[in-house]
Formats: sequence, C-alpha cells, structure tokens
Amino acid sequence: MDFVDTVRNAPARTLSVEVYQAEFAEVYASVAEPAIKLERAQHFDEEDFPSWVALREGDWDRSLALLKETRESLIEYYRSHAEFRRVRIVETPLTPYMRWEMHAFVERVAAGERIRVLSGSAVAEMERAAPLPELVILRGDRMYEVLYDESGVHTGARRIIDPDVVRHTRAVLSSLFERSEELMTFFTREVAPTAMT
Repeated sequence: MDFVDTVRNAPARTLSVEVYQAEFAEVYASVAEPAIKLERAQHFDEEDFPSWVALREGDWDRSLALLKETRESLIEYYRSHAEFRRVRIVETPLTPYMRWEMHAFVERVAAGERIRVLSGSAVAEMERAAPLPELVILRGDRMYEVLYDESGVHTGARRIIDPDVVRHTRAVLSSLFERSEELMTFFTREVAPTAMT
C-alpha cells in the first residue's frame, strides 16, 4: 500500500470544523515535540480572514498591510507553543492564492514558524494514484487529515490515532521537510520580483 492509501485507509473519526479547531488548540498547547504540517492543494478559500477578503476585493496593498498586522499576535502564539514545521507543495506558475499565501508565510516565518517549499514534481512519484492529503501531526497518537470541499473551504478533519500510521507519516513528512527549500529563499527568488496580478 502506498503512502496516500495508508493515510486514507487508516481508521479515523471525522470531526466538524469547530471540534477540530478546539481539539487542535488544546493538543498543540500541550505538546513539546515539533508539530509538522503538509499542505498540497494550490487553492483554499480563507473565507472571512480580513487579508483574504481584501484580496478578493482587489485591494492588494490593503491585503498585505493586514497580513503585516498579524505578525505580533503570531509571535506571541509561537512563543508559547512547540515548534511548528510546514511543508508546502508548490506548483508553478503560482496561483493567485499561492502568491498571496507566500506573503502570509513571510509573517509566519518572522514569528517563528519553520516553513519550507517543495515542488510538485518532487512528489509526483508519491501521487500516482491520488494527490497527497492535507495533514498535520501534533504528537505520536494525534494526526489529522484536514478536509476541504471542492471550492477550498475547510470542512473539518479526520482524526487518526493509530501510532504506527502516525509514526510512518511523521517519517515521510520529516523526509519531505529535509528535502525542501527554505520559504524565504523561495520567496526572494520566485515571489518578491513579481507583481500580484
């Protein structure tokens, strides 16, 4: 069984957005080991997040200004939590969402999150049957497959607690993280020189 099937076929309990977010906050606040997240989709709908709303309204300057305003709260958040690592799979040319998200990630990196970028071609062999799932691992018995609808709206998560599945998945994500490029290096080369369109 390949990696995607291992995750998708793991026994899990499906949680609503509200239950997932509350559980995530509780568990992440209690862990000491680094958390790790994998993001694959090239578009999400951030719904009522102010910077995202400004972008949808066509106000790029206001969208960026609102992102910068998140930095202080993010600094406080990461100061009181375990290290958070993120592997972001990126296709080029960047979608409008991805270009916006890269700017959001600059603020997260400045606040202490460790974000790295990996090209879609680098994971093609792992995606012969299906795209990689959206995943976050908080501890040895707590992993979530984060769920979205067709338009990219967050709809909840599958909670996976099988320690063998979680251990295997953490090893895969850690390997991807080690192979990835630092966010700021990617941003300086691929995002900063180009205007938002």
